[in-house]
Amino acid sequence: MAGLPGHAATRRRLIVGAATLAALRAVPAAAALPSTPGQTEGPFYPLELPLDSDNDLVRVEGRPERASGTILHLGGRVLDQGGRPVRGARVEIWQCDAFGVYHHPGDRQGPADPDFQGFGATTATDDGGYRFRTIEPVPYPGRTPHIHFKIAGPGFEPLTTQMYVAGHPQNERDFLYRRLDPKARDLVTVALVPAPDLEPSAKSGARRASFDIVLGVVT
Repeated sequence: MAGLPGHAATRRRLIVGAATLAALRAVPAAAALPSTPGQTEGPFYPLELPLDSDNDLVRVEGRPERASGTILHLGGRVLDQGGRPVRGARVEIWQCDAFGVYHHPGDRQGPADPDFQGFGATTATDDGGYRFRTIEPVPYPGRTPHIHFKIAGPGFEPLTTQMYVAGHPQNERDFLYRRLDPKARDLVTVALVPAPDLEPSAKSGARRASFDIVLGVVT
């Protein structure tokens, strides 16, 4: 096939180049990760942080027994909307004990389990990772099982949210859970899976869960 005349070939290259550039511009940028939805702190954030407030809520310093309930190994990563780790983020959790009682003077249901911390805190590692050893959350009057989270990452507005248990029958009756739209629910609903290898001595076995947190509001 004979080659195109010089002007025609140049024109064709310009047209093809323009079409390619237009196509590239039409490709959307990688979507940002959806930020974890905020939720109410609730009435039972500790008035004073306990002396023992590490990331193992199952053991209280100075007490020989572990907390009642099924042990849960809970971990994940703290990320920004670009998927980058938020190093040094402070991650706090608090929850009721295995009997549905918070370590808080405002909870008048009964004495809280003295072998359960009720509150714990840790710092995200260089890859944004965090972990806690706690108990599987249980219901208390008016609420489905959940764990409260508060995250303060460098350069981000603090986030308070709650983590829920996938498939729990009380989820759909929980007023705070129902306020979330379906996509937001997916972001805070986590499957708990058996993990007997992590606690071989625990009679009731143990569970593990992974909950990634995405911070979205930059200061």
